[in-house]
Amino acid sequence: MRPSIPLFLLAGLVATVGAQQDAPKIKPSQHGTVSQRVADTTITVEYNRPVARGRELFGRLVPYGRIWCPCADDATTVEFSTQVTVEGKDLPAGRYSLWTEPEHDRWTVIVNKSANAWHTRYPEGQDALRVQVTPRSGSHMETLAFYFPVVDGRKAELALHWGTVVVPLRIEVP
Repeated sequence: MRPSIPLFLLAGLVATVGAQQDAPKIKPSQHGTVSQRVADTTITVEYNRPVARGRELFGRLVPYGRIWCPCADDATTVEFSTQVTVEGKDLPAGRYSLWTEPEHDRWTVIVNKSANAWHTRYPEGQDALRVQVTPRSGSHMETLAFYFPVVDGRKAELALHWGTVVVPLRIEVP
């Protein structure tokens, strides 16, 4: 004679197995958002955060001289609630995708009018702005991050930081 399993235990087992099958898959690159008020302007960056995991990043994983979206999955977006200047160039209020073209000693930062893009499909011909900036070294940042290390009156610096590379972007509110 086989031992019988009480019905409540069997129901619990079925519910547990079903819940495990329905559980969402956790992505290795988690979603991040940073928002900063500068004078009367709100700046918001939304992105998925890739992890270095011991890989050589710039010049290897991210090749020099090729357009790269600093993110994983959906393209990074940046939104400005009012007109701003970025590295001294005017940029209207709006939501944009953010791209870069890294080089060892300078980076081109590209603000693109197409906010809804996949990180590997650069929307050519839709750039709102291109500026060149000089990267600097920083402490190791395992997971890609955007942050505002400086906010002063009508000026701010938005930093892209991954590995030991920090890419600063000067933003001013008129």
